[in-house]
Amino acid sequence: MQGSTSFETITSYLPDKLRRLLLNIPRDKLSGLMEVRLRAGGAMYLVYSDKISFIRSDGGLSSYYNKKEIYNVTAADVKETVERLCHYSVHSCGKQLSQGYFVVENGVRVGVSGAYSATDKPVLTEFTSLNFRVSRCVEGCADEFFASNYDKNIIICGEVNSGKTTILRDICRLTGNVRKCALIDERNEIACLHDGTPQNDVGAMTDIISNSSRSAGIISAVRTLSPEVIVCDEIASISDSEAIISGIGCGVKFIVTAHGTCYEELIKRRELAYLIESGLFDVVAFLRGASAPSKIREIKRLKNGN
Repeated sequence: MQGSTSFETITSYLPDKLRRLLLNIPRDKLSGLMEVRLRAGGAMYLVYSDKISFIRSDGGLSSYYNKKEIYNVTAADVKETVERLCHYSVHSCGKQLSQGYFVVENGVRVGVSGAYSATDKPVLTEFTSLNFRVSRCVEGCADEFFASNYDKNIIICGEVNSGKTTILRDICRLTGNVRKCALIDERNEIACLHDGTPQNDVGAMTDIISNSSRSAGIISAVRTLSPEVIVCDEIASISDSEAIISGIGCGVKFIVTAHGTCYEELIKRRELAYLIESGLFDVVAFLRGASAPSKIREIKRLKNGN
């Protein structure tokens, strides 16, 4: 099970005491786990789609926060975890500490918060909390949608934790198994490259551009990789939209995601209104939400769609 493998990866980066507390949790309590969070001076807790469980000092779980019973995370716990993420060479991890995240084995992404240095190239120098996100590869979740929307320009929309990245990853896998595909993975959340190797299956013919802005990545892919389809997450600026429209003009199909719960909300955002009003997109799909992640609630065919 992907979740259990990711969980073991997470525990391997924790100090011994925290690792033992987590490994003491029965495996049936880990079903649906989304995040493991640590906060200096606060709690260590597990995040699910519908609940939060706090780690007790005795290794049990609690559905509510009680400072006397909950394991209180220390600044030393957080610092040691960061050192483990850096393999005890913090100075060699300047890039990760400037971006505020790591990607480790099995597609686990670790967000770091704290105080940044007051320099020309700020990096995190003090660490206050960590968020280990369990990678969710749900192969097959996009089968039906992919089959009925092949060769179309698509926008997939949903709220936070609605499964946009999960369904996009599966669409990328399906697309990249049958067509030349380029994945613009700005935050390394879809393929989760680690030491140059994708930790998630994104397709046999998918080229990956990571840690680049979406617009620059799109332009580079069109110029150098000759993709038939480009996949990218979280359209957020006019420069993104301009690069997409330029790519479509070169004959490339696009499958993208955006934050939004309804059509009326989308067209209020300038960059998304620009894409929709271009007349180049065929389909806008809306996800159900956090209660049913990666499930499509509504498909809106645009005027140029079939």
